Amino acid sequence: MDGGAPYNPRTVEEVFRDFKGRRAGMIKALTTDVEEFYQQCDPEKENLCLYGFPSEQWEVNLPAEEVPPELPEPALGINFARDGMQEKDWLSLVAVHSDAWLLAVAFYFGARFGFDKADRKRLFNMINDLPTIFEIVTGMAKKQGKEKSSVSNHSSNKSKSNSKQTQRGSESQGKYLKAMQSKDEDEEGLDEEDEEEHGETLCGACGENYAADEFWICCDICEKWFHGKCVKITPARAEHIKQYKCPSCSNKRARP
Repeated sequence: MDGGAPYNPRTVEEVFRDFKGRRAGMIKALTTDVEEFYQQCDPEKENLCLYGFPSEQWEVNLPAEEVPPELPEPALGINFARDGMQEKDWLSLVAVHSDAWLLAVAFYFGARFGFDKADRKRLFNMINDLPTIFEIVTGMAKKQGKEKSSVSNHSSNKSKSNSKQTQRGSESQGKYLKAMQSKDEDEEGLDEEDEEEHGETLCGACGENYAADEFWICCDICEKWFHGKCVKITPARAEHIKQYKCPSCSNKRARP
């Protein structure tokens, strides 16, 4: 899917222009047009993708039906996580996948038209001089520009940032695991009365009781607990969420 007539850039400069156009369209979707983009990514719809076009336009649409497609396809199903994450975290996640797709398309053209080692290096250097969509969406572009002057400082800050995210992720997971373990220990050997007492925690979505074999997550805003399946959050995804907001709290934020 390429928004019109087939377009095949053949030189390094043409591929770079193509990259910049697609990048500009996706940046629009995630910044100036973010409200429209948010509305189009309805989790009730099928697997949706965010496309950027050389004309600096963007589109949310279903993936191409032909296999293999004419161009590499963007990340599939970006709409499913929309209501299960904080809006800024969701936009950051889409931005990361958009960056990866832009590189895939650029180097697809490079491979298709036989760019040699020097051409590929030149193309990458031209692309690498631009801030990523992720850096723009998260406001890190200016900060990154300063950090690039010192490679060692940049690596150090990146590792610190990663360790903080891991720590936050492990704290969040630890919170869930601790609750699960304490409930498991408490429920062993208890009579019916005690089991009822420890089964008072109800899912904020479906209203059913806690179950030891199910993944649960707590909203950091309203502090209600939810079955992971009810809010479409898996244990793996939970590790990457700094602050979890349930669908109810997310909607309050999204609709001023």
